[in-house]
Amino acid sequence: MLETALALIDADGVDALSMRRMGKALDRDPMRLYRFASSKDELLDGVVELVLSELRIPHTDGADWEEVLRRTARRFREIALAHPHVVPLMVTRPLGTPLALRPLGTLRPLEDLLELLIGAGFDPKGALHAYRLYMGFLQGHVLNELQERVTDPEETDDLLRLGLHRLPVREFPRIRSLAAELAAYDGARELEEGLDVVIAGLHRQLTG
Repeated sequence: MLETALALIDADGVDALSMRRMGKALDRDPMRLYRFASSKDELLDGVVELVLSELRIPHTDGADWEEVLRRTARRFREIALAHPHVVPLMVTRPLGTPLALRPLGTLRPLEDLLELLIGAGFDPKGALHAYRLYMGFLQGHVLNELQERVTDPEETDDLLRLGLHRLPVREFPRIRSLAAELAAYDGARELEEGLDVVIAGLHRQLTG
């Protein structure tokens, strides 16, 4: 059921998900589906949990914590690009749910990263701060990368490719002038550069 919901979201976005469409895809009476998910919100929580299950963080003694953070970030980005419509759910749905009431699968990355960071030498409070900094960067990065996607890849003019020609010249001269730079956006490179900054800062906290 969750895999079907994810497939529908991947294809047409969150707004297109409904029990009626789920029932049609599964060849089931939509009303029977409420036995497995009492509401659309519960279904969306399950989808987020399913997607996050793809994010597996290696258990180490903490010695390679920097490399684990890099590998985890790259995998997070891969998952986000594979399921772009789920990314806003991953970022925003936790905001409306107390920590202890969230699906357990959505808490696994938090638990595993805290274990990694504490094993690396951070005290528990410092590990939580490091986690927030790290995940805040990752979530912001993937949201930015998805927003940077080219609207018309066949167009040769950068203004047209990005749809920037729709912006009034007098109100948005800076953005329009950066069309070439925006069109050349490299998400993988930007991720690595950002990780360098974040991990260097965490390393200073750990050794300072």
